Amino acid sequence: MSRPIDRVSRRRLLQGAALSSSLLPLTPLTAQVLDAPSPRFAVGTQHFLLDGQPLQIRCGEMHFARVPREYWRHRLQAIQAMGLNAVCAYLFWNFHEWREGRYDWAAQRDAAAFCRLAQELGLWVILRPGPYACAEWEMGGLPWWLLKKSPSDAFLRTRDPAYVAPARRWMREVGRELAPLQITRGGPILMVQVENEYGFFGEDLAYMREMRQALLDGQFDVPLFQCNPTNAVAKTHIPELLSVANFGSDPQRGFNALKAVQQGPLMCGEYYSGWFDTWGTPHRKGDAAKAVADLAWMLKAGGSFSLYMAHGGTSFGLWGGCDRPFRPDTTSYDYDAPISEAGWTGEKFQAYREGLRPLLPAGETLPPPPPRQPVIAIPPFPLKQAAPVLANLPPRRLRVDSPQPIEAYDISRGLVAYRTTLPAGPAGVLEVAKARDLAWVHVDGQAVGSFDTRHRRYRVRLPARAKAVSVEILLYTIARVNFGVEVHDRKGLHGPVSFTPVGGEQQPVTGWEIRAIDFDADAALPPLKFRAARPADATTAAFWRGSFRLDEVGDSFLDLSPWGQGIVWVNGQCLGRYWSIGPTQTLYLPAPWLRRGRNDIVVLDLTGPRRAEIAGLTTPILDRLRPELDLPQPAHHARPQLDGVTPVLDGEFAPGGATQVLRFAGPATGRFFALEVPDQAIAAIAEIALLDTSDKPLNQSNWTIAYVSSEERLSTDGSALNAINGQNSDCWISAHSQAPVTPLPHRLIVDMGRSVEVAALRYTPRQGPDGVAGRIRRYRAYLGDGLVNRPD
Repeated sequence: MSRPIDRVSRRRLLQGAALSSSLLPLTPLTAQVLDAPSPRFAVGTQHFLLDGQPLQIRCGEMHFARVPREYWRHRLQAIQAMGLNAVCAYLFWNFHEWREGRYDWAAQRDAAAFCRLAQELGLWVILRPGPYACAEWEMGGLPWWLLKKSPSDAFLRTRDPAYVAPARRWMREVGRELAPLQITRGGPILMVQVENEYGFFGEDLAYMREMRQALLDGQFDVPLFQCNPTNAVAKTHIPELLSVANFGSDPQRGFNALKAVQQGPLMCGEYYSGWFDTWGTPHRKGDAAKAVADLAWMLKAGGSFSLYMAHGGTSFGLWGGCDRPFRPDTTSYDYDAPISEAGWTGEKFQAYREGLRPLLPAGETLPPPPPRQPVIAIPPFPLKQAAPVLANLPPRRLRVDSPQPIEAYDISRGLVAYRTTLPAGPAGVLEVAKARDLAWVHVDGQAVGSFDTRHRRYRVRLPARAKAVSVEILLYTIARVNFGVEVHDRKGLHGPVSFTPVGGEQQPVTGWEIRAIDFDADAALPPLKFRAARPADATTAAFWRGSFRLDEVGDSFLDLSPWGQGIVWVNGQCLGRYWSIGPTQTLYLPAPWLRRGRNDIVVLDLTGPRRAEIAGLTTPILDRLRPELDLPQPAHHARPQLDGVTPVLDGEFAPGGATQVLRFAGPATGRFFALEVPDQAIAAIAEIALLDTSDKPLNQSNWTIAYVSSEERLSTDGSALNAINGQNSDCWISAHSQAPVTPLPHRLIVDMGRSVEVAALRYTPRQGPDGVAGRIRRYRAYLGDGLVNRPD
């Protein structure tokens, strides 16, 4: 518990600050990170210092928002038992301020209680308050209502007052809640992070100073730091902040990047124990032996680390984010972390524990891991009641000529129904400018097609009409992108909407009625009128209701494999999203949300279940892909058209894993970008971005893969989308695990959706040590409008 600081104590703090500040001589390569250093904790020229003695921080990331509050103690005990001495905690701004000006720090959101519990157990806390977080969380933690502040797609994470004013207000609120828990005031918070991986997003040093000042104004007086991927450490380094590097391999290169910009402690801010999953791609895993070896290397080099994740948990409710260009993240955030989604400590945990044990300071011992929480099976039970979505929309109606993004109507997320009348006429194509995210189109109640932002499919063919018909579009917002400039992810149908009859001219479609079920902060269920389920309910969007009885409660995993796509609530608690395409087929159901006797369940299914039945399993299903259950895919049979085309770039990439910028001879214009690898067995790319004439990355929200010669999907997730998702730690890899091997050349072609001007390519090789398979040497790059034969 913190106590008010009296005058004598305050004078001693200031005296300690003056003494500690001498630990950092002011040189160009020194991070002067303390405005008022703690008398207990300081940043020295080589080490972190606790009470004047070197301290190696062995930290593990855990997000309290992703763990039921009743299990916080259990998970923190597991982190401590693994050999860690600190916990890294994100604050997600939108989790605490979903509606502007309404802050919530109660119950599950009680960050101060989490910090006090960590202190009680003997763990230090590293706080990461944003304002931007990423973390595969809805909009990267930024509140959706910011999108109402400016029409621009380039104002978030900039010095635009529309962003800075609310962000500074958020930091003041964070300080009011958590500044009393800093080590300077007897609490466990050692350090606080400023922003997050800004070097990937931008390079405005004044912005970083603005965010730093916001924390100082929030009364934070412990060391402040920033983190960036190895390749971006130097990009936004400022002497007022300690820099730490994020990586999942090659710690020596990461530490060397830090040494190049500062004299100070070496720390990995995020070392990746595994990786997150996205719907429709294989479950990701991490190599425990490799990770333990890297952690040991860092400790032996005198460095510190934070393991991302030590315990991933679950993105309960609708808090899961979305990889770019648009690949929504699964509800499970298991991350293949050493402490599993349900808090289990198995072989991987033991590998970390035994690997760290010999490197502990003399006299430090490890407590035993906490026992596993009880797990129960729930016998299969039916859901016999249904409430069709279109018959249960709220009465509030908006009438507009042309749909705008839902944020303009103060709708945060959920289900949005659009209705208009189309006169009699011939068959044709209904087209919207954009549909974020999925939408189903009905004509007089009959399904005729769908919009799908994953494939930029915004056109649906409508049949001929002998009379005027009602056109109704039910749209489902899955998640906002959490990474890159694509966080400006406005949802809903974007007008204009048009209809083009066969053989006729395009006509505007106006006069829309809009109704929405807005799933607010906790995704509370709306009022619903249930009735006995009918066969037709299994072919349309509907809520389903049932119940089950328990003699004893325990953790379980709800098997959603018989269902389609939607959301689940148990006893009013939103568990999260499910999607039968996998890889996750279950939803984690924690015991604290169950009760003896009757338990109620509601399932929203947007495509209809194959069997309206649910069971609770004792183990999760995290790696079962079923692409055949996805929405219809575009019937494209793309073929590259590169013969006779002059490359915009032709040469060899520099060796090593560093990001490289290759400038064209002059700006070029085109819709498609192609990279060709002519002469090596395996090709791999961590990331490609295209830069405009101002060296700014182009917005990738409308990008898709037009063509790829092959992609590895068996031995690992080497899908082509990994090359344009902004994540350096995954990559596109050409297929190589089974015969026949794809013939050369390897080719990857990106469709940017429209013709754009490009001045340079920014290329990041596959990450890992020298010699990692697939790093490209010889290459050719093309830009143009006709590089692929692909019907629109």
